[in-house]
Amino acid sequence: MIQWDPRALEVLARLRAAGHQAVLVGGCVRDFLRGKAPHDYDAATSARPEEILAACAALPCVPTGLRHGTVTVLSQGLAVEVTAFRREGTYSDGRHPDQVSFTDSLEEDMARRDFTINAMAWDEGGLVDRFGGRADLEAGLIRCVGEPERRFQEDALRILRGLRLAAQLDFAIHPDTARAIRTETPRLSLVARERIGGEFLRLLLGPGAGRVLLDFPQTVCEIVPQLAPTVGFDQKNPHHAWDVYTHLVKTVEKVPPEPALRLAALLHDVGKPAVFSLDETDTGHFYGHAEASARLCEDIAQSLRLDRATREQVVTLVQRHHLPLQPTQACVGRWLRRLGPEFFFQLLTLMKADGASCLPGQSPREELDQTADLARTLLAQAPCLTLKDLAVNGRDALAAGLSGPAIGRALNRLLDQVAEGTLPNEREVLLKHLTD
Repeated sequence: MIQWDPRALEVLARLRAAGHQAVLVGGCVRDFLRGKAPHDYDAATSARPEEILAACAALPCVPTGLRHGTVTVLSQGLAVEVTAFRREGTYSDGRHPDQVSFTDSLEEDMARRDFTINAMAWDEGGLVDRFGGRADLEAGLIRCVGEPERRFQEDALRILRGLRLAAQLDFAIHPDTARAIRTETPRLSLVARERIGGEFLRLLLGPGAGRVLLDFPQTVCEIVPQLAPTVGFDQKNPHHAWDVYTHLVKTVEKVPPEPALRLAALLHDVGKPAVFSLDETDTGHFYGHAEASARLCEDIAQSLRLDRATREQVVTLVQRHHLPLQPTQACVGRWLRRLGPEFFFQLLTLMKADGASCLPGQSPREELDQTADLARTLLAQAPCLTLKDLAVNGRDALAAGLSGPAIGRALNRLLDQVAEGTLPNEREVLLKHLTD
């Protein structure tokens, strides 16, 4: 049975001993009710910020947001974010309250929150649930507290947060809340791109991501405008049963929940509409779509403020997703060497998901499984995949009369040949081929 962390309860006990009401709130309550151990603890209290500091003076305290009533209390290594009960004024920027005032009412504090499943509290007597959060939790439903339009007009990030929670928890969205999300979607322009990028990636990792992406294409395209032409785009090709956008979403559903892989799955054909052509039989073709998609990915990754490593990974996966991989030592060895083992297997995963998302019931290409098996066999033999593994080096190239960039070209040529299996990684053999 899940139990509350006693370190979090100690913080509540100190506040209560000082005469204040103190409760656990937010995600930790939601997780507890779902039978999952909470990872983050948030508390709310009738104490004002200075009273929180006084009551918890024996514990390390960090004044993380005194203006808004928040103090982070460190209880034996556990960070508990404690916030005074508060009410909020207008939101003129669509993101932050213009003024915050403190209150002694827990119900007032809960009423300002975004969704019912986040507007529950746990006190000494058990669950405090004024807005039906537990019923929504049991029904698997995301529903706004109060008027949905007002909640989203107060803070536009809640639009994306609602979709992220639906994907993360695999919940449905209440019709009134869903309607408000669609109506208020343009307000996402008020949100910093860093916040949008972070929430969107978390959405993509959720088990319900595919359903959310299909139900809210307008909102997705507000976040990634480059996807708009793919929505409803008929591929006019016997190998594809769905429009481009639906195909992309189905591919997302078939790859593991890894950020770069999920985002690459969503974007791998984003360039298709731009290169579409029809042949004499009215069959659609998309020549050069991988390169076109990769170019768009560069802009999308920048817009989502992805870190450099993730950005490069996504762009390369998209660029290479039509690579003609074959289960031969020459092909597998070459691409293991050029891409690295981890990226090679990620690419295979994307390619299999792409192939399985074209027609209903279609299985992944058998030769991709054979390619993966061969790659694992080659890797078990400790292959030469990097220059440091090569039996010759730069000094050997200098001794052979090479200089400058010619040294790198020669060594990389030999490395390709060794990886492909056309030359053995033997010093005497490689020395003879250095100047070929």
